[in-house]
Amino acid sequence: MYWLSVLSILTSVSSGVAIPSASESIWDDLRVKHSWVTLPKKWNWLSYPPANTTIDLRIALKPRNEDALIDELYEISNPNHSKYGAHLSKEEVAKLVAPHPYTLELVKSWLHYHGVNPAAVLTTHGGNWLTIPKIPLHQANNLLSASYQLYRNEETKEIVLRTIGYSLPTALSEHVQTVAPTTYFGSPRTLQQSPQLHLMLPKGDPELQDPLAYGSTPASCSKAITPTCLRMLYNTLAYVPSAMESNQLGITGYLDQFANYKDFTEFMLQFRPDAVRANFTVEQINGGGNNQSNPGSEANLDVQYGGAITFPTKNIYYSTGGSPPFIPDSNSTSNMNEPYLDWLNFILEQETIPQTISTSYGDDEQTVPPDYARSVCGLFALVGLRGVSLLFASGDFGVGGGSCLTNDGTNRTQFIPIFPASCPFVTTVGGTTGVNPEIAANLSGGGFSNYFPRPQYQGSAVSSYLAHIGGQYSGLFNPYGRAYPDISAQALNFRIVFNGRVVGVQGTSCSTPTAAGIISLLNDFRISQCEPPLGFLNPFLYSSASEGINAIASGSNPGCGTPGFSAVAGWNPVTGLGTPDFLRLKGILSRLRYGW
Repeated sequence: MYWLSVLSILTSVSSGVAIPSASESIWDDLRVKHSWVTLPKKWNWLSYPPANTTIDLRIALKPRNEDALIDELYEISNPNHSKYGAHLSKEEVAKLVAPHPYTLELVKSWLHYHGVNPAAVLTTHGGNWLTIPKIPLHQANNLLSASYQLYRNEETKEIVLRTIGYSLPTALSEHVQTVAPTTYFGSPRTLQQSPQLHLMLPKGDPELQDPLAYGSTPASCSKAITPTCLRMLYNTLAYVPSAMESNQLGITGYLDQFANYKDFTEFMLQFRPDAVRANFTVEQINGGGNNQSNPGSEANLDVQYGGAITFPTKNIYYSTGGSPPFIPDSNSTSNMNEPYLDWLNFILEQETIPQTISTSYGDDEQTVPPDYARSVCGLFALVGLRGVSLLFASGDFGVGGGSCLTNDGTNRTQFIPIFPASCPFVTTVGGTTGVNPEIAANLSGGGFSNYFPRPQYQGSAVSSYLAHIGGQYSGLFNPYGRAYPDISAQALNFRIVFNGRVVGVQGTSCSTPTAAGIISLLNDFRISQCEPPLGFLNPFLYSSASEGINAIASGSNPGCGTPGFSAVAGWNPVTGLGTPDFLRLKGILSRLRYGW
């Protein structure tokens, strides 16, 4: 939708406040919105862009009543609230996030001051996000007091167009949340936490024998995880989905990760032969590919386990493209490598969305500009309002990988949280290993956000853990931040089919589609009982669901030169609340339905 049509609707109610004119000097009174002290790690300056370069700018505006938006999300997600399960439609969400008319008029005046034609501005999400397509780079630099230049990643060789800092008029500080692309150097490649291929197995290997022969989860599942191991361990084996007409599982994928149909069929043939007729569909977003000659290990892992756990539920793989590497001698394309925004813009425009969505991607929180992180996290909240359960991997480096030095110029040693795992509006999945008992996987990412405060739903659970550890690691983490993970699942020794061969993979990239598959089955049960889907999970998980989660009381997540946090019964920053037991959770949901 074009901005002028939205503006005419929203400004039909007078704000009663004078709007600065396009000629006023108010637009020259600037405040830094975000700036890096040093160039982000692994990125090097390459060159100045060609003079005729254009860029698509996205501007996130603050909702008219942001508190009301979050209150609504918590109310409809709280099983003890009268509005539980009353999820919103696309139109209702758009109305809730619409900015104040004064905000729109103010931004219009600012853009006009810099020569931007308001008629060319596009809107999404009820006018909450504006897009200025193909704005000349010199104009973008003037608009944002920026200096867009070309940078290359020393590992991936990817070239991006970014600025080290940007500013906005002080008058807009309470109205504009973020502008993208600006200072976020992340890309689909740097976001990806690929599962670690570590073993090749021939067909017929003893480790691949069907655990069903044992009657209960056998010890061999500690050495080789298959769908049957997980279905036995988490009690989904006897459940047959029945809401296939409406229940769906979504799986996100980004640049160059393609899910392979042939490998999928071979996987089912070997590890779930009763589901050999299963398949998945691919939704290609923003130029995302579906190259069947170039399978991705991450993509294969996600669709194979998502499909095996939820069969015959419909599975959708979202292949989201970024731009091709920026070519310095041509104009930019319409996309500037903002993968989460591309996917979110697409999904929020859909009338119907899969009830459960799995994402195995993330990046160090400190490498994501705070304004950008908060805006993206807010969009995840909008997806939750639509009745969707979003699950994200917690990361594979314990409390932090690498040197664990802050990038704010102080070079302090600090635990490094992961984003979007640290967003309070998603459910974050850590990793376990072993059976009888399960213990924490030492790669399981976990900790405390430096950007987002601890949400109310996890207050008592996290406070208990902090009291347990006392002053341990004082100064290395933010005890008041959003704590993660929320739950966990098996993360090591997974078997997948990749390029026609069985290989072993590990990481919370394994845990996340596993947990998402179990949640999808719970949504199937809810829908089959004419109940709404679970939606945003966390208020339920930290309250009514506690009896349906297996506490993990052993293991730790070393990193940053420390042993990391320790797993204890109850919530902990290694495995969260623990691993899901489908049958017990199903029983809890049955009792909720009848008010028991």
